[in-house]
Amino acid sequence: MEPNETNADDLMVFNEVVSALQKLDAQRRERVLGAVMTFLVIEGKGRKSDPNHARGESVPVSGGFSEDRSISPKEFMLEKQPRTDVERVACLAYYLTHYRNAPHFKTIDLSTLNTEAAQVKFSNAAFSANNATKTGYLVSATKGQKQLSAVGEKFVRALPDRDAAREVMTMARPRRKNRKSSSKQLD
Repeated sequence: MEPNETNADDLMVFNEVVSALQKLDAQRRERVLGAVMTFLVIEGKGRKSDPNHARGESVPVSGGFSEDRSISPKEFMLEKQPRTDVERVACLAYYLTHYRNAPHFKTIDLSTLNTEAAQVKFSNAAFSANNATKTGYLVSATKGQKQLSAVGEKFVRALPDRDAAREVMTMARPRRKNRKSSSKQLD
């Protein structure tokens, strides 16, 4: 094939792709391009860098559809070493958010991922998810769904370092006012 024919073919494909993508809004374009890059196993050249990647964490670079799936749910759970059902829910929520591009999820999604990660089955997944919400790892989202809270995200990132994870939760809890000091101020 001659160089001019190759350039003409490249230009034709380019025009077709751009023409098709112009029909979509920016967010959908990014998602489709990410999916195509994942499907064709193309590394994202010239894409935004993520500070978490420098720390060795595998997170999506663009927040789009082409998240890094280099770590399986089983490996992720082994790495984080959650000790309780509530911690396991937080870790699964983190995985759904960062590795499956699912920032909003239902309890069944957590249970399904838990099975995929070869973890012990939840005795009551809804109860564990509600406790994770009460603890502050999850927050309510739209249509009865949940999402990982900022505190939950920091907590999971700190794992398996128990001291760092405990520190995250200590800093997140609002401090109670001392009743004695409050009543003295009123006098």
